[in-house]
Amino acid sequence: MCHAAQEMPLLLPYARGPEMAPRRLLGARLLLMLPLLCPPPAPTRAHRFSAPNTTLHHLALAPGQGALYVGAVNRLFQLSPELQLESVAITGPVLDSPDCVPFRDPAECPQARLTDNTNQLLLVSGRARELVACGQVRQGVCEKRRLEDVAELLYRAEDPGDGQFVAANTLGVPTVGLVVSGPDQDLLLVARGLAGKLSAGVPPLTVRQLAGPQPFSSEGLGRLVVGDLSDYNNSYVAALANAQSAYFVFRRRGDRAQAEYRSYVARVCLRDANLYSYVEVPLSCRGHGLVQAAALAPGALLGAFAAGLRGVQAALCAFPLAELDASMERARRLCYTAGGRGPSGTEEATVEYGVTSRCVTLPSDSPESYPCGDEHTPSPIAGHQPVEAGPLLQLKHSISAVAALQADGHTIAFLGDVRGQLHKVFLNGTQGQVYHSQQVGTPGSAISPDLLVDSSGNHLYVLTSQQVARVPVAACPQLLDCSSCLQAQDPLCGWCVLQGRCTRKSQCRRATQPNQWLWTYEDSLCLHIQNVLPAHHPRQEQGQVTLLVPRLPTLAMDEYFHCAFGNYDSLAHVEGPQVACVTPPQDQLPLNPPGTDHITLPLALMFEDVPVAATNFSFYDCSAVTALEAAAPCRACVGSLWRCHWCPQSSHCVYGEHCPEGERTIYSTQEVDIQVRGPGACPQVEGLVGPLLVPVGWESRLALRVQNLQHFQGLPASYHCWLELPGQLQRLPASLEEVAGDSGLIHCQAQQFQPSMVQQELPVPIYVTRGEGQRLDNAHSLHVTLYDCAVGHPDCSHCQAANGSLGCLWCSHGQPACRYGPLCPPGAVEPLCPTPRIETVEPLTGPPEGGLVLTIQGSNLGRDFADVQDAVSVAGWPCRPEPSLYRISTRIVCVTSPAPNRTMGPIQVAIKGRPPGISTQYFTYQDPVLLSLSPQRGPQAGGTQLTIHGQRLQTGGNISAFVGSQPCPMGGRLIRVRGTGLDVVQQPLLSVWLEISERAAVKLQSQDPTPRSSCEAPAAAPQACTQLERGWLQCSSVCSINSSTLLLCRSPAVPDTASPRRVFFSLDNVHVDFASASGGQDFLYQPNPRLAPLHHEGGSTRPYRLKPGHILDVEGEGLNLAISKEEVRVHIGDSECLVKTLTLTHLYCEPPPQVPQPSNGTLLQFVVQMGNVRLVLGPVQYEAEPVLSAFPVEAQVGLGVGAALLITAVLLLTLMYRHKSKQAMRDYQKVLMQLENLEIGVGDQCRKEFTDLMTEMTDLSSDLEASGIPFVDYRTYVERVLFPGRNSGTLQPAVEGPGEEGRRAPVHQGLMQLSNLLNSKLFLLTLIHTLEGQPSFSQRDRCHVASLLSLALHSKLEYLTEIMRTLLSDLASHYVRKNPKLMLRRTETMAEKLLTNWVSICLYAFLREVAGEPMYMLLRAIQYQVDKGPVDAVTGKAKRTLNDSRLLREDVEFRALTLMVLASPGPGGPSRSNTALHIPTRVFDTDTITQVKEKVLDQIYKGTPFSQRPSAHALDLEWRSGLAGHLTLSDEDVTSVTQNRWKRLNTLQHYKVPDGATVRLIPQLHNGGGIISQSLAPSCPSGENTPMLEDSEEGGVRLWHLVKAPEEPEAAKARRSSLRDRERERARAKAIPEIYLTRLLSMKGTLQKFVDDAFQAILSVNRPVPIAVKYLFDFLDELAEKHSIEDPETLHIWKTNSLLLRFWVNTLKNPQLIFDVRVSDNVDAVLAVIAQTFMDSCTVSEHKVGRDSPVNKLLYAREIPRYKQMVERYYSDIRQSPPASYQEMNSALTELSGNYTSAPHCLQALQELYTHIHRYYDQIIGALEEDPVGQKMQLACRLQQIAALVENKVTEL
Repeated sequence: MCHAAQEMPLLLPYARGPEMAPRRLLGARLLLMLPLLCPPPAPTRAHRFSAPNTTLHHLALAPGQGALYVGAVNRLFQLSPELQLESVAITGPVLDSPDCVPFRDPAECPQARLTDNTNQLLLVSGRARELVACGQVRQGVCEKRRLEDVAELLYRAEDPGDGQFVAANTLGVPTVGLVVSGPDQDLLLVARGLAGKLSAGVPPLTVRQLAGPQPFSSEGLGRLVVGDLSDYNNSYVAALANAQSAYFVFRRRGDRAQAEYRSYVARVCLRDANLYSYVEVPLSCRGHGLVQAAALAPGALLGAFAAGLRGVQAALCAFPLAELDASMERARRLCYTAGGRGPSGTEEATVEYGVTSRCVTLPSDSPESYPCGDEHTPSPIAGHQPVEAGPLLQLKHSISAVAALQADGHTIAFLGDVRGQLHKVFLNGTQGQVYHSQQVGTPGSAISPDLLVDSSGNHLYVLTSQQVARVPVAACPQLLDCSSCLQAQDPLCGWCVLQGRCTRKSQCRRATQPNQWLWTYEDSLCLHIQNVLPAHHPRQEQGQVTLLVPRLPTLAMDEYFHCAFGNYDSLAHVEGPQVACVTPPQDQLPLNPPGTDHITLPLALMFEDVPVAATNFSFYDCSAVTALEAAAPCRACVGSLWRCHWCPQSSHCVYGEHCPEGERTIYSTQEVDIQVRGPGACPQVEGLVGPLLVPVGWESRLALRVQNLQHFQGLPASYHCWLELPGQLQRLPASLEEVAGDSGLIHCQAQQFQPSMVQQELPVPIYVTRGEGQRLDNAHSLHVTLYDCAVGHPDCSHCQAANGSLGCLWCSHGQPACRYGPLCPPGAVEPLCPTPRIETVEPLTGPPEGGLVLTIQGSNLGRDFADVQDAVSVAGWPCRPEPSLYRISTRIVCVTSPAPNRTMGPIQVAIKGRPPGISTQYFTYQDPVLLSLSPQRGPQAGGTQLTIHGQRLQTGGNISAFVGSQPCPMGGRLIRVRGTGLDVVQQPLLSVWLEISERAAVKLQSQDPTPRSSCEAPAAAPQACTQLERGWLQCSSVCSINSSTLLLCRSPAVPDTASPRRVFFSLDNVHVDFASASGGQDFLYQPNPRLAPLHHEGGSTRPYRLKPGHILDVEGEGLNLAISKEEVRVHIGDSECLVKTLTLTHLYCEPPPQVPQPSNGTLLQFVVQMGNVRLVLGPVQYEAEPVLSAFPVEAQVGLGVGAALLITAVLLLTLMYRHKSKQAMRDYQKVLMQLENLEIGVGDQCRKEFTDLMTEMTDLSSDLEASGIPFVDYRTYVERVLFPGRNSGTLQPAVEGPGEEGRRAPVHQGLMQLSNLLNSKLFLLTLIHTLEGQPSFSQRDRCHVASLLSLALHSKLEYLTEIMRTLLSDLASHYVRKNPKLMLRRTETMAEKLLTNWVSICLYAFLREVAGEPMYMLLRAIQYQVDKGPVDAVTGKAKRTLNDSRLLREDVEFRALTLMVLASPGPGGPSRSNTALHIPTRVFDTDTITQVKEKVLDQIYKGTPFSQRPSAHALDLEWRSGLAGHLTLSDEDVTSVTQNRWKRLNTLQHYKVPDGATVRLIPQLHNGGGIISQSLAPSCPSGENTPMLEDSEEGGVRLWHLVKAPEEPEAAKARRSSLRDRERERARAKAIPEIYLTRLLSMKGTLQKFVDDAFQAILSVNRPVPIAVKYLFDFLDELAEKHSIEDPETLHIWKTNSLLLRFWVNTLKNPQLIFDVRVSDNVDAVLAVIAQTFMDSCTVSEHKVGRDSPVNKLLYAREIPRYKQMVERYYSDIRQSPPASYQEMNSALTELSGNYTSAPHCLQALQELYTHIHRYYDQIIGALEEDPVGQKMQLACRLQQIAALVENKVTEL
């Protein structure tokens, strides 16, 4: 029964619902009992299996409803279909090594280690009832286990041969397979990628036997023979099979001519054990990448392909098997019968994989005669025409698994992605629709390709690396109603109408009949009741209702529908879509809910106990309608929703046709064709005739108009008026006066009303009754208004201001009061009111400019605003009243007008006809004066004390202060404002206007308006933040008035996200800008200061040990930006730590000499209060002085002398040490303070120069948009990186000597064999280790060979990466035994050079796309800044530089000139044409001619790469003056000035070239242009300005340009050796840079933005990290974990040495590696300083500078801590990012592999590599012969063969 309940879960809610009836059927009663007998079914959820600390890899399913098998690391699990563990087999770890063949005795493999056994292949042999499991260890051999219990081992080869190596023995290399049933036995088809070590020679596809004497052997069976395995590195995705064929889906690069990877599918006949039938064709999912996963669907092959720019998305394509097979048959036919050529003669099919077989021409019937091939047919065949298909759908994440199922005639695909999401897809024609997605397992864990559907097709088994999940294929039972069933869009689910549940089509018994099973893709609407007639029914009588139900299913003859009205069942009569049912009798209906006139019940059309369609149906009660509306019962009756009528004589609301006989009927408004109907026909009171206003205490008579009284004709009755007074219901007799027609008047008896009045007017409801309580309807709400003149009119003005219709008068009879006119005796009425009375006025002071709001309060201040409009004066000057703020008689608010300063007088209110009212208080016009304020800057959090001095600051009235969304006590920096008369200001404010972002505004509005705990200033006065227009904010703080000359204001605290726009004082109505009061200086907000905890290692919890008398040093940021040391308060416990020094980054305070008492708790807390910022930096512990213990007197006397001497010595040493320490600390503080002061001093200059530089850079950016950044091409980049310092064209084929042409072919063949031999990992590692072991093999040789290997293996970067990983692992093992921090410190080994090359190759794209632009902009900014000052052409020193050794210290006068250069209008360059352009060029008059030529070339060839520009030394500069004046300028000529053996180079100043002169560059006609041209031309092919310090002429004449190089004889240098001389020299060396430090700082400040941008690009700030970096860092993390290195500093050093220092520092220092530019010596010197800064930022040691620190380190002393944080964050972000998968890295390496395809250069690299092999030939041969594995692989023999070919060397082979 429980099972039955689970099968029909929808019945339970209907059975238990309160609105349904208990059925009279037995089945229904059983259903009611089901919830009691068995628990409700749990919602369907996925069963799961996981094994702790175990990684799962493969999944296999036994045929039928068999067990499930999971292949994992070191385990095999056997599970039940419900994923219950049944058995476990232990498969590892195993003593193994990939360098050894399987062994029995460990002595045979000394390098063997315990190795995890990862399952690589898991298959089921149904015929033999065996499980085939192949692991990674023992060269990938397999074993057989019993299906019923995997713990039982059936077969394992004890001494397997290489023919039994099955699976890939390398992690990440996939292995796929199939068990194929042959006629006699099962066969195993295995496909695998290329693996290293000994199993590298295993073919990619083999057929193996499962039974016989040698299971898993491929002996005598088919193999896919491959000529060179390394050229065909197939990466297999899936092995699939149908009834006739096996299909293998894979990716490969193909032969050497095909550099890019492509997707393929291969087909083999199932009965072909020799692979004669092998055919493959390419697959193409139109516009997308490589295949990632595949599965067979009925009639199609489904493939998931990589999509998107980086391949992280996915596309699903379906390839029809018919089309696929037709393409393969075409390729097979062409290769069998046409030599592989198509009708057009092009080659469309070939025999692939480098074998000797070729396509042939056999008889035309050969394909039919040999459908699966034969010995004589060509194989393996590859078709060239790809099978194409368009994508069915695309997904956001890469797909890792595909499965398919055909059920109920529909094809469903299941896709698993790399994020652990399972997607269910409905394949509908050429469209694919994802209708359900769910997370399976841990997010981010990819779903394994083994995605299996069980034999029943009901469940799906999903595998991730952590778990197996059992997921239902269709979740129909979870969809509890028809709407959710159809909206789910699950093609396997539909709504079974007569069963009332969501089911598979096969589970719905009548699904084949029309309208029985609703499917979402055909029926978008559920079965529903479209209409009900009648729509409702009276509850007092039974009747018939008709339901309109479209698409109602047809029942059998003996079946029926019935209607359920709540708990009542009624048999239904069906005619087509119409269903007729009888309503229940009245006693079967529940009572109406209280306060309603009807009850609504669910009306359901039922089949047996299943609701087919449902709606609501109402039963109404006319007699209950009138009770809901007592004031208008007739109108409520006939105007209701129901068909009710009113009987006026009996006052009844009835249903049916009409009232009882003899009584008139007023019909329902729903009736048609009847005149007397609706609320308008009811007898009713239409309204009051008069009066509407009734005075209290005066007798009044009321009259009401009535209508439709004709219904009562002939029936006399009495009438009464009823008034609902407070606390009583008053009845008044009334009479009816009939008027013409159906109208009449009801006159109520006159009455005097005396209710107790608390309000001026009282509305009193009134109605009329006829006879004994028969109430007439009120057409609308009726009431009379009683009023009392005395209420609300306390004085004469109020009384006279009352509404004239009330008749109120001010009456002086007895007690003066406001009364109703007739109630006041004649003569007691007062026509005029008394004189106005002024009680209070505020404020009493205001500015002479007027505009102050003045409030006057009193009585009889006018009866309306017109009385006072021109009646107010202040000190004799008019005051304009404000209409909106005027209150009758009691308050006038007016705005003062301008008046002379110091005017004083009373306030007067003069109302027409009455004497004026005069105040006793006097008002004074005065002007506040602001004198001074301090300070002028403060932190954003406030807290800075601001003092304002002034006079008469208390001018004006109250201005309220608000605290916006977060009220905070008045705080901030105290500002003193001095002035005069400041005490007259009522409430002065200091305000700031802020511009905030929309997000910040929303955040501010959403914050809790209660004060926060961070505001700990005294809560004397609030401060306000109020919203202004345009999204601005105004924050204010209230100033306190110290005296008439001094205001004290605290700067308002502002939100962090706000930008201050204006700071001003509000003195009542006067606004004074801060800048006006402070002499033109604005108030600036600075970021809040930040302080580090006292104890860096222990944070804020570990006590800081303090020695008495020591100065405390606290580090921080931005400490003195907006606060002085006098404003900082530091406390230790309850005592103060006196602040001695406050710098930008340090706070020094002197602690109290005695141990203070804790302020709270037991620990002394160190607390810093900076304005509003209160920082607790941790506990402090005083170190107590050691107390000497008691000691015998005798011993004291004996040791006295010795102790005295010892103490004296120790004291002397201690004092000396402390003196030195304090001196060093003082020096450090002094250096920092000097640097900060210097930087502040050059700040303005930096800002100006930065503006100029940004203008230049903007022009450069626009130029770059047209020409682009001049990157070098990839080939040039690689050669410059691999072979630094060598000229371009480094690798050129060797020139053949005479008679060597015949040797070309064997040498080429030998080098090709060497290339193949390098693909042997054992050979390559042996070669590297042997070469590095030779004493004569230098470090330079190591780097050169590593670069040659990098070039030779560039097309196989995956393999090169594996070699590098192995070498780095060996290197780590070596350094771990010594000092791990020294690893990768230098480039001393081939492993380190390979790492350098690998990183450079992998990051080329990142350089071009991300880091290149900011680095190029930095380079150009440096060049621009250097060129802004003179540069000495001889010494190389410059006026503007960052490098103090390159600083031109002498003051050189120079003048900027603009030369007009004649240039060709073409691509640029000198031209002799007459249509030359004039290009302005900026130079200096002190520039040499060569320097001018360089600047001219830079301007002419602005967008041209440097290598394409002419050399400055190949051109002359010609100065044109007038029409015929041409003068060729040069650095040296006969006009050069020579004095005392010093010759000065010629400059523009020497030639007196004026500003605006015209010049042009002309080709140099001879080399006689001077010594400089001769000396520079050969040595400077790049055009650098090389400094010339050597003698350049015979006779000892020395050249100079701007300054003469120092000249000192060698003998003098030797003599200057005394200590004093050396000290003097050091002092001079330090003093000179300090003098010119401002110039260096100016250069640094101008370039700061570009340095920051370059560092941020390098450190991937806000950008994804390159995958190669993530891959490398993960590998280093693995090495650290492998060697148990837990020191984070060591890992930091490894990562820094491997990437930042190894690659980025080199790239920063040598931009010519990536850019085609000229880098002058001065630019190179600046780059050296920036690169050194980057190196300092990468170290983990603390960066401190002192007096002896180099100036270059001083420059960036403040920035380096920030850069260190960037590096730390860079490492942290990489560590937290998802790991780089093996497939992603391989895919990236594959793409890079094809970038460098220069065959001659690779051959030359092999040629040079062989020269090194030849040099150590005997040692290498010996090492290969000593290795047992190398002996098996005959590596030494292969090298000897290569030597014979390359050198013609005869060896003993």
